[in-house]
This record gives sequence, C-alpha cells and structure tokens, in this order.
Amino acid sequence: MKIFFRTVLIFFTITASPLVIAERIKDITSVQGVRENQLIGYGLVVGLDGTGEKTRYTEQTFRTMLARFGINVPQGSQLKLKNTAAVAVHATLPAFSKAGQTIDITVSSLGEAKSLRGGTLLMTPLRGADGKTYAIAQGNLVVGGFGVQGSDGSRISVNHQTVGRVPNGATVEQMVATNFLTADHLIFNLNRPDFTTAVRLAKAINQLVGSNTAKPIDQTSIRVEAPRNPAQRINYLSVLENIEVIPAEAIGRIVVNSRTGTIVIGKHVNLKEAAVAHGNLIVKIKENQTVSQPLPLAQGETVVNQDTNLEIEQNNTRMFHFQPGATLQQLVEAVNAVGAAPGDVMAILEALKQAGAISGDLVVI
Repeated sequence: MKIFFRTVLIFFTITASPLVIAERIKDITSVQGVRENQLIGYGLVVGLDGTGEKTRYTEQTFRTMLARFGINVPQGSQLKLKNTAAVAVHATLPAFSKAGQTIDITVSSLGEAKSLRGGTLLMTPLRGADGKTYAIAQGNLVVGGFGVQGSDGSRISVNHQTVGRVPNGATVEQMVATNFLTADHLIFNLNRPDFTTAVRLAKAINQLVGSNTAKPIDQTSIRVEAPRNPAQRINYLSVLENIEVIPAEAIGRIVVNSRTGTIVIGKHVNLKEAAVAHGNLIVKIKENQTVSQPLPLAQGETVVNQDTNLEIEQNNTRMFHFQPGATLQQLVEAVNAVGAAPGDVMAILEALKQAGAISGDLVVI
C-alpha cells in the first residue's frame, strides 16, 4: 500500500501595474475621538423550556432579584431554576449614540444551560470600562441554533443554542463624553501606519485648504486645524474625509499560514543570489497476510498473521538557482517546477530568509 500526501499550494502574486488607485481619507483613516465603545452586563434569562440551569450563582442572582421586589426567599429553601439561566450580555455602542436610541445586544450563557431558545432577558444594565451604565437591555432572544433529543438518548443539534441576540434590545441611557467638538484640531489616525502616506495625506489637505493646515505628527497621526463652531466643524470634516490620497506601497512581505498551507507573497519581495536543493521522500507500506496452521492431529488453531514491510524511497535531489535580483514570478515558477508541497515551501522560504537571500519580511501566522 502506498501513502500519498497531497496538499494544495496557493500563491497570490501581485505584479507591477501602471494603474495607481487613490483612496479617500475616510477609507484609510479614523478620526481620534470618534470611536465605538464596548459594553457588558450580567443578567438572567427566564422562560426557558426546562433547558436552564441550577448553579450557585444563578440561585444567588435569582434571590437578589426577588429581594428587590420585596419577596424574601427563606434561607435553605430549594429553588427549581430549570427555566432560568445566568447570562453575559454585551454590545457595541456606536460613536455619538444619544439617549433613547437602541442598539443590538448578544446574550451568552455562563453556566450549564442547554439552550436559550424561547427565553426572555430581564432588565440588565450595560456598563462601560469606566463602570458607568450607558444602556439598559431587555427583550426576547433570537437563537439561531436548535436541537432535538430522542427518548433513547440520541441527540441532534445545529449551531449554538446557548448564544442569542436581541435586535434593538438595549436602550441608550447616556452619551459617551468626547472632546471631538471642543478641541482646537482634528487628528486623523492611519489604519495602516506609514510615514510616506502620512506626508501625502497632509500635503493633500494643505493643497485644498491652505498651507500649514495639516501636519504629520508621526507615522500614524496627522493633526489638522479645525474651526471651533460645531456646525462648521462637521461640514469641514465632511470635505476633508472625501479628499483622495495615493497611499504608499506596503513593504515587501511574505505571509505564511502554517495551518492552511496558504502563502501570500507581496509585490516588493526580491531574491538575492541563492541556490536551493529540494528532495522528495516517498513512504511505501506493504501488508501481507500469512496463515499458520498446526500439524496434523495437533491440538492447535489456525492463525492469520500480518506481515508488514516498510520501504522508504528518496528521489534525486533537485536544485534551482536564483540570480541576483530575482523577481517574485521567478520564485513562483521555480517552486512550482520542483513540485514542492506547502510545508516544503515554508521551509525553503525560512531558509532563504535565514541566509539573507530575501529582501522582505517573512511572517508566519
């Protein structure tokens, strides 16, 4: 029996193109102070069809909730909470959200609940990193998963049943404070920091608005003078974010995903003079069955034995040579010519990097 190992190797090549595409400032930057905020809370989901849980913290939370309504549960009494589950509630609060607006929430089971399907989330405060309450969540859960179980114990489930969502399930109670409308200037932060792009962005703004209006602070931030009047500032930012800028080309980089075998090679990756040898290893396993029979009149049993032969063959080693300044296309063609598998390619690229033959970064994820 021969065992073959086959893996798909994918190369994404980026070749030089005379077409240069400009991008809007709003697509490559974010404005400092204009950001989303994460909210989290702890609450109870009730109304489950026997798929809840009975844990110590769930019972404690249930007792505390009843106490707030003036109902005192005697100590030592046993509570049946099969229809109740303790959950974590989290949401993302968009920038400039005002009191009275609604946002979507996600509800996740914290304990041993089997399913949240059909449950209702009770009023749950959602707090920010500063501990303040910014929204109140409540509503009926929408659960995408489902499951069925037979009387014999067989069970089928699809997707997750312990995570659900409540569209528009939280009402914003207060706005997150920001100095966006009071600061003397605006700061644009590049999504991909680059000194060249920062300089080009500042130059594009100065050409439209006036000299010395925008100044790059570092490879990430560009400071732009802005009017203090809120109405004027909004219109001003609307004009700035639609200015088109040609971003600088990224540095030469090879990204290798060791789990999927995907290799992405950037445009500016060049090779110095190097020689690479590559060999293939083939493993052959042969299994034969032999029968061992006892002698006549002997008290024995016929036994079937397994005879395994293991052979290892190594093909002739192949070598390919790169001249100084070899291009990406030459690298791809050479690797494909020797039929290297992704694992071999990763080893070749890492060895070339260690030998100083690659002008670019090698990133393994």
